[in-house]
Amino acid sequence: MLRFSSKRLLGIASKDLPSPAVQIVPRFYHERVIDHYNNPRNVGSFDKNDPTVGTGLVGAPACGDVMKLQIKIDEKTGKVVDACFKTFGCGSAIASSSLATEMVKGKQMDEALTIKNSEIAKHLSLPPVKLHCSMLAEDAIKAAVKDYEAKRAKLANGAESSSVEKVSNA
Repeated sequence: MLRFSSKRLLGIASKDLPSPAVQIVPRFYHERVIDHYNNPRNVGSFDKNDPTVGTGLVGAPACGDVMKLQIKIDEKTGKVVDACFKTFGCGSAIASSSLATEMVKGKQMDEALTIKNSEIAKHLSLPPVKLHCSMLAEDAIKAAVKDYEAKRAKLANGAESSSVEKVSNA
């Protein structure tokens, strides 16, 4: 529906299509939301078992939006080298996810954690009723970083315990 409405608003909808039986009151999304919705960046997923990948899965029970955002970290530099998402939700949720993946790429993990929902909402010109979408994107970034750090800690503990076993067996 958003795709059809955006095409009608931009004047590129097919004139041959019959008008819907029910009159739909268009919601006016900002052109950046429509752009990220129609041409989402970084859609996809990484292997969640990859130790360089952090996965954040968040949802909003109130509206049913679910967002999975994944980041791939360069272990030497600590930079986000790639990011991707899969989102089930409204156009604003998809646009927020798409923008969030673009914003985290190339940043250190600490920098990625400083991305706030207000930056995402401002860039997309989200109306107040859609601010929860940008909050989900911020939460997804934080969850992905937390997941990556948990994997690193687990690997570090596993390496420690195996070296302790080797010393005790010697």
